[in-house]
Amino acid sequence: MRILKIKNSNIVRLVILIIFVVSLCLLVPSCNQVTENKAKKNVLFISVDDLNDWVGVLNGHPQATTPNIDKLASQGVLFTNAHAAAPACNPSRVAIMTGLYPTSTGIYLNNHPWRPVIPDVVTIPEYFRDNGYSALGAGKIYHLPYPDSQAWDDYYPSKTKTKPDDPLPDILPANGIPKKGWFDWGPLDNKDEDMGDFKVADWVIDQLNKDQEKPFFLAAGMWRPHLPWFVPKEYFDNYPLGSIKLPPYLENDLEDVPNEGIKMAKRSNDHEKVIEYNQWKSAIQGYLASIEFADAQVGRILEALNNSEYRDNTTIVLWSDHGWQLGEKEAWRKFSLWERSTRVTFIIVDPDIKKAGISSRPVNLIDVFPTLIDLTDSPKKEDLDGLSLLPLIKQYEGDWSRPSITTHGRGNHSIRDDRWRYIKYSDGSEELYDHINDDNEWTNLANDTEYIEVKNRLAKWLPTNEAASAPLDEN
Repeated sequence: MRILKIKNSNIVRLVILIIFVVSLCLLVPSCNQVTENKAKKNVLFISVDDLNDWVGVLNGHPQATTPNIDKLASQGVLFTNAHAAAPACNPSRVAIMTGLYPTSTGIYLNNHPWRPVIPDVVTIPEYFRDNGYSALGAGKIYHLPYPDSQAWDDYYPSKTKTKPDDPLPDILPANGIPKKGWFDWGPLDNKDEDMGDFKVADWVIDQLNKDQEKPFFLAAGMWRPHLPWFVPKEYFDNYPLGSIKLPPYLENDLEDVPNEGIKMAKRSNDHEKVIEYNQWKSAIQGYLASIEFADAQVGRILEALNNSEYRDNTTIVLWSDHGWQLGEKEAWRKFSLWERSTRVTFIIVDPDIKKAGISSRPVNLIDVFPTLIDLTDSPKKEDLDGLSLLPLIKQYEGDWSRPSITTHGRGNHSIRDDRWRYIKYSDGSEELYDHINDDNEWTNLANDTEYIEVKNRLAKWLPTNEAASAPLDEN
């Protein structure tokens, strides 16, 4: 009987061992999947609307205060010669999110609804969701009338209303310029917490504080410094009106600019109204205040990431959709093919970047999509117009043969390389600027025979076979 007990005991142990081994084998695939998901890099995708180069690290304006963006730049790669694919919200953002130029999609202007034209295109969040990520977003990532609700797992405030409401001054227009719509600015007697961008940042911070089951693509869209420039009074107080410095300006700067360029610049006679109502310095004050407010919200998000479990496994991309003009060449807003309107703030921080650096190569936001694919070691996507910036991330001033191309309306293009900006309009007129000797683009060299070779070289990059313009939104 004793021998039988021992044998039975051994049998029991053997059965338990077999059950354990079988269970372990069944669990290993799911465990491996969890480990694999945890090992994948997350993506934090931060957009700051209408932000030109007025940030500390780009020296765009001597009074710009952006400590959080500056700190981020010190942790990765700052692209100092980065440009938008289009100088308007809708076509620029569609180009970024699809990896396709306006000349490929036909989305050239703000009133071109994009999804009906390219219904099957796979956007960045869709691509990452298809590859095992959660696609989360908040705030302005797309132009407000055309959100892409199908691309997201969750969105704040919702998949169809992407911008939280902001408080307004009691009296409008606050700047006294009549009939100019959102072309307005002034301080608010409100707290940061009342602002839409603060709420967007709050929601993004909440996602970073959660235990995410999947790797995530998390987009945070800041509205400011988009018009109107209404932010809490404390930000205006940081820029006393008497100390405001105007941007570089040349009288009669438009004398050597073709008519097509002048038509783009003279949008609704903004500059004449700013001068008439003595609002130039007040406008600069409003823009600087809005930039500092946006920077503060970016800082809150970055601090939350730094304090989260994802700090060492997240790629950060910070970008603006295009530049902004504040009176240069008598132009305001964007909607031109000049440097002030195309140049953007663009930073990439990645866990594998061991040393921060600066790249002055001419890059374009069309390159964001393929770059994120490479940085996250995700499957290649061959149907993109952009090029991966990984070579420049590895070697900041390495070889880069392609210039940056910006398009505003079908047939109007700007080519920007390391030194030159060449513009050709749909009527055949041209501009050429030498950025080594003329960083403000005050002297158009296009009609100087000395530079024919330069123009011909850059003209080879002009798009061909341009897509027809998308149907206009009639609403």
